[in-house]
Amino acid sequence: MKNPLETARKDPESMKARILAKARTVFGDYGFHGATMRIIAQEVGIDVSTLYYHWGDKGDLYEAVILDITEDLRQELARVEKVIKGRPLAQRIEIALDMMTNYLFDHPEVSNLNVMRFFAKTRHEMTWDARIPVFAVDIARSMGMQQADGSVSTDTKMEVMAIMMAIHNFIAGEDFFRSMLAMDRPAYVTSVKRTLKFLMIPAFAGVGLESQPGTHS
Repeated sequence: MKNPLETARKDPESMKARILAKARTVFGDYGFHGATMRIIAQEVGIDVSTLYYHWGDKGDLYEAVILDITEDLRQELARVEKVIKGRPLAQRIEIALDMMTNYLFDHPEVSNLNVMRFFAKTRHEMTWDARIPVFAVDIARSMGMQQADGSVSTDTKMEVMAIMMAIHNFIAGEDFFRSMLAMDRPAYVTSVKRTLKFLMIPAFAGVGLESQPGTHS
């Protein structure tokens, strides 16, 4: 028997999927404590009792949201790895930064929830927390940063997590940073990409952005 998340992911037009999509946005905007089942139900256009029928309590729905965005992020990282495989390290980093920032700007709830998880307690243990280091290992290996025996050092995991957190912070803080910098969205997205490359490509590949043959926006 499929659980509600499996049903929602299999049938994007189902009521469960509609609720899940709105719940991602609401939890991304307000966090676990700020979001309510009533707000989510209103966004979907259903009675709150219907929401409970399909997803159980708020903790159940929140956990489904976390698992859903974790799986989506895993799939996106796998897509990035296919594109960058076999390229020089500087190009791998450049292309990966473009692809990941594009994806996360299109799905800001991923970054919002990621950042909020570090500062809020929900009394619900989540698979999300446990899988962040796994993603760090996968990314490090796709970048060719593993050691001779195939393992990934703690220092390397931390370095990869620094890249991911830099991206998440730029996305989660978009409204604040854009207001402070007086930038429209397209200019902000372009600037975020260039700034990340300016910092990350020399740090990891030992070459400057100016030596790269163009960007992959």
